[in-house]
Amino acid sequence: MNPIRFIPRALAVAAAAMALTGCITLLPKTEPVGLYRFGVEPVAAAKGPPGALFGVFKTPTVFTRASAGDRLLTITNGEAAYIAGARWVSPASILFDEAVARAFEADPGRARLIGRGEVAKADLVLRLEVRSFEAVYVDGPKAAPEVLVQVRGVINRNNDRALVGDQVFEARVKASNNRVGAIVEAYDEATAKVLTDLTGWVSASGAGIK
Repeated sequence: MNPIRFIPRALAVAAAAMALTGCITLLPKTEPVGLYRFGVEPVAAAKGPPGALFGVFKTPTVFTRASAGDRLLTITNGEAAYIAGARWVSPASILFDEAVARAFEADPGRARLIGRGEVAKADLVLRLEVRSFEAVYVDGPKAAPEVLVQVRGVINRNNDRALVGDQVFEARVKASNNRVGAIVEAYDEATAKVLTDLTGWVSASGAGIK
């Protein structure tokens, strides 16, 4: 069965009590919705003594509106749709930021992500713009889609706002089949690839910081 559902031109939103027991029910007598997440739990890496690290402050991530929420976005022949009966456990923008934080913890480089409200010196400022976060049906709506994750990263020095780097990171991962579980796995793999490349780039960008 094709798991996608095309987006209606106008959306009416109704809120009701929600129960979290492996699925959520929006209204009585409605079909349960499967909950999924992306962002694997990498093992934290030792980064050396505090004096060898440099701080990176990340501004709020800019996310495309269509894919920022809890629905899984797909594209077929230029038409947008959401996968029916499936939701992220939290909005994709939140899950992505959580994945970014874990990626920096797992990266063995010297960059240390400074959390909001944390009292610490930020040497660099990182801005992330998620341009694409979607499953693309390149071979038609019945074939396995290709998950596309594209993120632009911009780094500035904190003291004078000078541009340090500006780069786009992209990963395309073909799902093993057209089922939701396989598509979620492709989302996870594509996100991990982009964040591995991104954290390595940030660490290299701060090589001259003492």
